[in-house]
Amino acid sequence: MHGKIALVTGATSGLGKATAFEMARLGAMVILVGRSKEKCEATVDHIKKETGNDGVGYMVADLSVQREVRKVSQDFTSRHNRLHVLVNNVGGFFNTRFETEDGFELTFALNYLSHFLLTDLLLDVLKASSPARIINVSSGIHARERRMPFDDLQTAKGYKGFKAYGRSKLANILFTYELARRLEGTGVTVNVVNPGFTATGLGMQPGGFGEFTKWMVSKMAKTPQQGAETIVYVASSKGVEGVTGKYYENLKDVPSSKTSYNVEAGIRLWEISRKLTGLRSNTKP
Repeated sequence: MHGKIALVTGATSGLGKATAFEMARLGAMVILVGRSKEKCEATVDHIKKETGNDGVGYMVADLSVQREVRKVSQDFTSRHNRLHVLVNNVGGFFNTRFETEDGFELTFALNYLSHFLLTDLLLDVLKASSPARIINVSSGIHARERRMPFDDLQTAKGYKGFKAYGRSKLANILFTYELARRLEGTGVTVNVVNPGFTATGLGMQPGGFGEFTKWMVSKMAKTPQQGAETIVYVASSKGVEGVTGKYYENLKDVPSSKTSYNVEAGIRLWEISRKLTGLRSNTKP
């Protein structure tokens, strides 16, 4: 990945940190995005020391807040005129329903809307860097959702953590497939990755997973390095060059759920997301 510039969200722990580390090891200039300045600095120092790559930097932002997503885009484009790889990895799991300062349910805002907004804001620089790649991180849990609940996208009716999480991950896939259609012919590809059951710290905070699920994570989950393998593969492999609109797990292109291929749902979600983020999208159907 020498000569490539990559931006990785949620990059101070778990999958994001492992992804950023491996791409730096492969020679890319990597910009990390995280909420904590201290964690960002520590992660950057660690990656530089272990990989010998000094082209690693960071930006501090809470991506559940739209003004901070916009600031990341502005700060990045003020410093760089190229972006070859965007990894939308940031996410969270919450057993209790919270709302962001924008008034959106936290899981939906962080796991999905931040991906939609940041990607749209960076599309011009991605197109200018063609060939470029966008990787959205989803989960096999998306398959639990039999439809996209447009009447309750923010899980206001009978909130459950896994329900909100599954909806956000289904939204990631619908978004990926719709964006791939809209970017056809631009040289910018977009794919989605299911890293599998991985011990990332997701849901391990107070108010996250229950004790049994935490025990399962500790005993059965992949390491972050194992979980990140497919993300890095889709971001860097020559075998994925030009491939777009696909769902990957375990280094392979595999089918996602039947629901995730609903084109009408993807278009409807796009239009709703555009309104919720206040975008006049420059990506046409």
